Amino acid sequence: MLQSYLDELRKTPLLEPQEERALWERSAAGDFAAHQRLMTAYQPLVFKLAVGFKLPEAETLELIQEGMVGLLEAAENYDYKRQVAFSLFATYRIKGSMVDYLRRSSDKGLLYLDSDIGQGFTLSDALPSALASPTELAERKLLQEKVAQAMDRLPAKEQQVLQGMYLEDRPAQAVAEAIDVSLGHVYRLQKQGVRRIRGMLSRFMHDFNKE
Repeated sequence: MLQSYLDELRKTPLLEPQEERALWERSAAGDFAAHQRLMTAYQPLVFKLAVGFKLPEAETLELIQEGMVGLLEAAENYDYKRQVAFSLFATYRIKGSMVDYLRRSSDKGLLYLDSDIGQGFTLSDALPSALASPTELAERKLLQEKVAQAMDRLPAKEQQVLQGMYLEDRPAQAVAEAIDVSLGHVYRLQKQGVRRIRGMLSRFMHDFNKE
């Protein structure tokens, strides 16, 4: 999945300095298409910073998603008139988002939707294996039910994003097109949904992991 994402990024055309400045001017004036063009152009920067942490693929993909949020936040605070390169300005915000995520992830009592949530179980493993013991099947069924209950309590678009990205393993861009929102908005919905589910299940996971 990481390689396919990289292959897509390689198709992203570079911006010439004059073209980029014109896009920032249009973006500042409220041109959404210009803003999207800029964010697409800087996705390779997020990828480069994420792989620099040299983590397993699943965690690297999480970092990319967190970094995209940092990229969007940097764009919101960037003033192109100050003549500071956006790549330099954004790098600190992107890295900051990634480091914050890694610090949060150090608490093993939280639920991570595409990493371990207990005994090697992940959300993508929600369907039990025929080789599992009766006890393991019961535990997985309970976890599946709790996750499903938490998902049902999410706002509709957050449900659609998490369903598409985690359960159906669809690329973020495909999910964005399916629900008719921007790629940046998909990442925001994803982050909000993950935080809500972590909050709803944190107590359950704490008690579950103690057993």
